[in-house]
Amino acid sequence: QVQLVESGGGFVQAGGSLRLSCAASGRTLNSAAMGWLRQAPGKEREFVAGISWSGGMTFYEDSVKGRFTISRDNAKNTVYLQMNSLKPEDTAVYYCAATPDFGLGYRLADFSSWGQGTQVTVST
Repeated sequence: QVQLVESGGGFVQAGGSLRLSCAASGRTLNSAAMGWLRQAPGKEREFVAGISWSGGMTFYEDSVKGRFTISRDNAKNTVYLQMNSLKPEDTAVYYCAATPDFGLGYRLADFSSWGQGTQVTVST
């Protein structure tokens, strides 16, 4: 059973940046795709970004392309989300997620393990 713990959320003004981190334990995730999902108040959880097990392929939801960057450090069993040019509509709880081994990681349905989430609030 994998445990995923997110950190790095907070309050930022529009145009600012945040870097989220997700540390995994209980399972080596070198063969799993990782991703970030988010859920805004009153909305369904949505896919934000994903990265293949090797880090060679990344996927992004259209509204964050060019602003967010996902990366991973398999030696540290950690995945990151660099968020730049933040907008108020990015406000949400952000969740780290992992697929089963050899999962694809480019859509919400791929992910089977979730963290507890970290709040990101972007003010106008």
